[in-house]
Amino acid sequence: MRKSIISRLNNWIIFVVMTAVVAIIVIASTSLINYLRKEEIKRINLLSKAIRIQQEVKAPDTDVLDLLPEILNINNNIPFIVTDKNKQPILDLGFNRNIPEVTLKDPRKLSDLMKEMEKNYTPIEIKVPDGNNQFVYYDNSHLLNNLRYSPYILGLFILLYFGFSFWFFKTLKKTDEGYLWVGLAKETAHQIGTPLSSMIGWMEIMKLENPDSEGVHEIEKDIERLKTISERFSKIGSVPELNDMDFNETVRENYNYLKSRISNKINFNLYLPSRDILVPHNKILMSWVIENLVKNAVDAMKGEGKLKLSVYERNKNILIEVKDNGSGMTKQQARSAFKPGYSTKKRGWGLGLSLAKRVIKEYHNGDIKIAQTDVGKGTIFRISFKKTSEIE
Repeated sequence: MRKSIISRLNNWIIFVVMTAVVAIIVIASTSLINYLRKEEIKRINLLSKAIRIQQEVKAPDTDVLDLLPEILNINNNIPFIVTDKNKQPILDLGFNRNIPEVTLKDPRKLSDLMKEMEKNYTPIEIKVPDGNNQFVYYDNSHLLNNLRYSPYILGLFILLYFGFSFWFFKTLKKTDEGYLWVGLAKETAHQIGTPLSSMIGWMEIMKLENPDSEGVHEIEKDIERLKTISERFSKIGSVPELNDMDFNETVRENYNYLKSRISNKINFNLYLPSRDILVPHNKILMSWVIENLVKNAVDAMKGEGKLKLSVYERNKNILIEVKDNGSGMTKQQARSAFKPGYSTKKRGWGLGLSLAKRVIKEYHNGDIKIAQTDVGKGTIFRISFKKTSEIE
């Protein structure tokens, strides 16, 4: 639980940092664009002032006369056009810049452009002594228009980058955890196999000395059980063969074995369809999954309660449910139940449900989940497979 809380806290910290970085970039970029916009407005104001000064000067002045063309030439990116007091463009004097030639030759296009400019910026009025005032229509440069969307594009790109990085490292972590559990399972199989081989040898010697001994037969059953467990662990990490078909038979065999092993205080019942179901599966691994779910249910009931193992059909799916009336789980516990290393038991390794999920999802292309759980009322684990065909 503590590890889960820390993990969630780290996720929130990452989210806040990402949001802050994107917000800073957007704000900084927006501030830069606003600065550039103000600079362009200053240049248009300077142009308007130069036109007004030129028209106010009574005596010709070379410096003043050269000022306006110089300002016009400097402005090579801001579109503008000067009009008379009736707001008719003054084209013959060349009082326009950065407007397409096609637009200048088409009065309708030019009128539409001026209306668009007026929506964005109020035209600057040039007041002259003779009363023939003029107006300067202008708009943002193409550069500024293109930069207008850049903060949001950049912010989106950074979010996607962080999202991809988070997904990549999370996937990498899951892969590492997968290799860890697979390695642990195979090592467990190896460690069990060594003394098991010796036990099988001694068992054969004991059978020669007293073949009818009840103790020998019981030990032989336990050795067979250990061989099954060892084989289960050894299959983790390799692609198993799905040769077994009759799913009811697999479930029935597991039920019979588990019923003889669990407490008599557990009311354990089995419900199977009236007809056998064909589901390609690996009996050894599937038995392990069912056994894990049943043992978890028994632990949740603390050795006393009602336990139901059911197989049924729903639409195109075959469903297996393990239902108990034990202690149940909180929402947080249910979300973490299948995570590697998570366990509510003091001595639990958190290995069973994690490997069960791997067996069902990766090896059998099925799904396993907690269908329902309530604290103090119990839990339903559900496994689902796609239905293939049936034996009538």
